[in-house]
Amino acid sequence: MPDAPPDLRVPIQRLANGVKNDTPLPAYQTAHAAGLDLHACLDAPVTIQPGEIVMIPGGFAMAVPVGYEAQVRPRSGLASKHGLTLPNAPGTIDADYRGQVKVPLINLGPTPVTLDPNTRIAQMLIKPVPRVVWDEVDELPASERGDGGFGHTGT
Repeated sequence: MPDAPPDLRVPIQRLANGVKNDTPLPAYQTAHAAGLDLHACLDAPVTIQPGEIVMIPGGFAMAVPVGYEAQVRPRSGLASKHGLTLPNAPGTIDADYRGQVKVPLINLGPTPVTLDPNTRIAQMLIKPVPRVVWDEVDELPASERGDGGFGHTGT
């Protein structure tokens, strides 16, 4: 089995949000989890109505290293059981952003969903992002697929 990549150190700052911030910092829930769970930094429960989008504070800011991004994704249990997801999934946090991490949640389910303080609301992955340099050409190299797209292989 290949070795795991080395740990990436990311500066993180706990924020008060005007509430007693005992919100856990992002954390892996199992030894081989890909994403760090994000928690709701709330001083009281918040109810999200069907069709409503609510920005939920995470209670922290961070300095993503240059050459990386933080991707915020839905938690599968909240999505499959309650219809809570992110309207911009996956969301991107750029390396130069220093504000509070907030998670926009949308309720696509048929009933209101209430989140308690410290509920795990999303997951975050820190991923490398190469910089792109365009090479403008008159013609692209051929491929087996060509320009087929949007269901061209059938169902």
